[in-house]
Amino acid sequence: MAFFTQNASKILVPLAVAATVVQASIYDVPGGYRAVMFDRFSGVNDKATGEGTHLLVPWLQRAILYDCRIKPRNISTTTGSKDMQMVSITLRVLSRPDVNHLSKIYQSLGMDYDERVLPSIGNEVLKSIVAQFDAAELITQREVVSSRIRADLLHRAGEFNIKLEDVSITHLTFGKEFTQAVEAKQIAQQDAERAKFIVEKADQERQAAIIRAEGEAEAALTISRALEKAGDAFVALRKIEASKAIVQSLAGNPNVTYIPSSNGNVLLNVSGQK
Repeated sequence: MAFFTQNASKILVPLAVAATVVQASIYDVPGGYRAVMFDRFSGVNDKATGEGTHLLVPWLQRAILYDCRIKPRNISTTTGSKDMQMVSITLRVLSRPDVNHLSKIYQSLGMDYDERVLPSIGNEVLKSIVAQFDAAELITQREVVSSRIRADLLHRAGEFNIKLEDVSITHLTFGKEFTQAVEAKQIAQQDAERAKFIVEKADQERQAAIIRAEGEAEAALTISRALEKAGDAFVALRKIEASKAIVQSLAGNPNVTYIPSSNGNVLLNVSGQK
């Protein structure tokens, strides 16, 4: 029994050692990652290892995994514009390492390359670009400002082998004094527009009064000319129309009675007076 136990130990121990060595010689690179190989004799290999399972020499070699997926980051700063207005601006940056230069990134910056580089160059570029524009231009020419920031930041990040997929301004505010000045200007513009409307309305009413007066004068002149042409005939016509209106009014009154006479009709009031 002791003989078999000794033989089993002789077999199992080497197998366990071999399994440990094999396990230490294998490493996996997950999706979206790359591995930089460090060799104790030759240093960092220039070419990064792609996704999948790979072999290495235990103790002699070590794999450093880099996440090469796109990472979002906000960069904020407060700086002065060209006209000395304080501006608070925030950028949203989507970045990733250049997989062809991961060995250089590891050698010069380490694993936290983005923490070391992006906040610094982001603040540098923001302060530089904002200082070239007035506060009003930062509002009216926002696309131009964003384009300039993107171009400069792409260039600066490329110097550190970092690629930027997107750069956009997400927040832009000004100091309290400038904000109050803008509000006062807007109020003044609204008051000016209101005053302009009142003046235009008064002018239109004046023109309407002039046109109305001219029309009434023309009508009066027309009537006057017609009277001059008609003479006494027109006056007689008016008398007949007035008499007709009086007769129609009296005819509808039950208290008035007509009595024929040789000299014409006589009106009697039979309203019940005693």
